[in-house]
Amino acid sequence: MNTWTIAKKELNSYFRSPIAYGVMAFFALIAGYFFYVAVVYFVRRGIESSMMGQSFPMDVNEFVIRPVFSNISVIGLFLIPMITMRLFAEEKRTGTIELLLTSPVSDMSIILGKWLGGMMLYGAMLLLSAFSMALLFAYGQPDWHPIVIGYLGLLLQGGALLALGTFVSNCTKNQIVAGVAGFAVALLLWVIDWVSSFETSITAKVLSYLSVLQHFDSFSKGVLDTKDIVYYVSVIFVGLFLTARSMESLRWRA
Repeated sequence: MNTWTIAKKELNSYFRSPIAYGVMAFFALIAGYFFYVAVVYFVRRGIESSMMGQSFPMDVNEFVIRPVFSNISVIGLFLIPMITMRLFAEEKRTGTIELLLTSPVSDMSIILGKWLGGMMLYGAMLLLSAFSMALLFAYGQPDWHPIVIGYLGLLLQGGALLALGTFVSNCTKNQIVAGVAGFAVALLLWVIDWVSSFETSITAKVLSYLSVLQHFDSFSKGVLDTKDIVYYVSVIFVGLFLTARSMESLRWRA
């Protein structure tokens, strides 16, 4: 109950400031543009192939759904740090962190509540893109399985980056620093597998496994792989665990 109360309070605080509206508007604009470009490319390729008497594989999943999901995951890389930067940094800046630490609410309830608040805002952002996907069903017959799996992957990836961003926000009282550091962590996990393109050592394989991009690829293809789910759940656990340890450190210093 405490966790849910904190989550609702956190979500309301987003909408009492320009953060939620700005992030959602930017997401809707960019995601809508990516969807438009993918659909136009798909339609034009189909028309050009028909005019030339060539066969064109009318696979809407491959030419529309997969690219759109891949691009949406990139958008999250930039926007998620904007969601997490204020979670604890704002509490520290205003001095309300002391009230949280002395309240009869457990640290884990506070952490989970704030993380869930961020997740609900991120879920609302993804819901905006679902309206575009609904147009595919209005004018065609795409397979719904890859869409569901793709959104599951986006939620898991977002949850992982939100958990790490929550930890970063708890390490500083400056929102700008929290946002920049959160983006740096997300970007590092995004490009960390590049080393595998020119290295085949065990270290390169480990770094490749740590990449959030590497594990989202299966979801974007509509493939549900247990190892990818385990990876994202593990990152969420690590991020929240580190935040809990950081909260304990704050209590000891207080």
